[in-house]
Amino acid sequence: MAKIRYSQAQDDTPLILLVPGTPLAPGHWMSRWAQGSEDCEIVELGLWDEPHRNTWVNKLNLAIRRADRPVVVVTDDIAALALAWWVEFEGVGPENPILGALIANVPNMDLPGSDSRLAGFGACPRQTLPFTSFLVGDLDRDLAYQRSVLRLASDWGSAPVSGDTRGDWSQGWELLQSMIGLTLSSSLSPHWTRSRHAAEPRHRAN
Repeated sequence: MAKIRYSQAQDDTPLILLVPGTPLAPGHWMSRWAQGSEDCEIVELGLWDEPHRNTWVNKLNLAIRRADRPVVVVTDDIAALALAWWVEFEGVGPENPILGALIANVPNMDLPGSDSRLAGFGACPRQTLPFTSFLVGDLDRDLAYQRSVLRLASDWGSAPVSGDTRGDWSQGWELLQSMIGLTLSSSLSPHWTRSRHAAEPRHRAN
């Protein structure tokens, strides 16, 4: 697969940091994206079975600060917490080096006991992310997960998107390009493919 180089000046093309939450298999979409674009860089967080919050945040911070240009962060699985805690610890202001984020396959943050890896992170930060972000969830999963994703998207100020990330996840790549202004497609406006009301929590009457 040939490497992609964009015709516009490279100074205007952000570095795409691909941050997996598990060891990457060769066929994983992040591996494919990294092989297909010179503007992608994989950030290996390590400690996969027992992730350490501060270690993960420090590794992400180092990758962000070493970049010679603005970055877009793409996370998969539990790596979303490294990004959320980076925002929490760094207190990002006007000089924010992150242009945007594509956050895929987050675990159910409302049920931390369902995933032992979450124990070392503490409560999930819920502050609004200071950059454009998309939260991609699988609506084939149970209702509790759908509600969790929508609640997290609301807290983080992220646009919720329904997506299937198996294979090369070409729709995710197109969405990423749209985010950074390299491709514009009206068909990629964020939306849930099923009734959003089915996943929204119900409010009890007083």
